Amino acid sequence: RIPAVVEEFTRHANGLVLVTGPTGAGKTTTLNFMIDLINAERRCKIISVEDPVEYIHQPKRAVIVQQELYSDVKSFSAALIHVLRQDPDVICIGEMRDYETTATALTAAETGHLVIATCHTPNSMQTVERIVSVFPPDQQNQVITQLANCLRGILAQRLVPAADRKSRFLASEVLVVNPAAKTHIREKEFHKLINVIQTGQRFGMRTMDDALLELYDAGEITYDTALANAYDPATLRARIHAAPDPEE
Repeated sequence: RIPAVVEEFTRHANGLVLVTGPTGAGKTTTLNFMIDLINAERRCKIISVEDPVEYIHQPKRAVIVQQELYSDVKSFSAALIHVLRQDPDVICIGEMRDYETTATALTAAETGHLVIATCHTPNSMQTVERIVSVFPPDQQNQVITQLANCLRGILAQRLVPAADRKSRFLASEVLVVNPAAKTHIREKEFHKLINVIQTGQRFGMRTMDDALLELYDAGEITYDTALANAYDPATLRARIHAAPDPEE
C-alpha cells in the first residue's frame, strides 16, 4: 500500500525525501523499498547509514555500501561527512536526529545528491517545523530557504490495526513539494501545507484522513480506528456519515 508517487521520489537526481512516523510505523521497510527500487533502476552509488542494518541489499544495477551505527561509524553526523567524500549519488540516513546530521543532510541534498531519511514526526507540517527548530534562531531563515529549495516530498505513515485485529494496514499522508508548498515553506506558513495536500490529489498527494477513509470504506479498519488516527476526527466523522452506505 505504499503510494505510487513514492516511486517518483526515488527518481529525483537530487534533493531531500523524508519518510516520517512514530516508532514501529514501517519507516525502515519503506526506506529499504526505495533503496531496492533505485538499485533495480539506476546505475549509481548508494551509501546508507543505519541503526541497525535490517535488510542486506545485493547490487543489481547500483553499487551499495551499507554502514551500521556504532560498529562501522561513530555517529550519523560523522558518517555523513565521511560519506560525502566517497562520491555517492544517493545517501540514505536511518534517522535525522540532531543538528549536525540535519545540517549535513540539507547541504548534501543541495549539492547534487538524493538524500532519503527518516524522522519521528507524525505529519508534513510538524516534520518541517521539527527540522527548522533543530537550528539556532540566527540560522533558521537560511535553513528555511535551503529546505524550500531541496525538499522533494514527505511520506508520513503509520500502521493501523485491521478490523479483525490479526494484521495491520499502512495509512499514509503524502506531500509532493510543488511551487505552492515551496512558497508556504519560505513564508514560514507551515500550517498551510495541509491545504496544499488537500488540493494536490492530481499530483499524487493525499491526507492521512483520505487514507483512513479509504481503508474504512474498504472494510479493512473499524470506525473507531479511523477516528483515533485521524488528523481532523470531526471532519472525518462528518465525511463518513455523509457517504452513502455501500450495502444500501
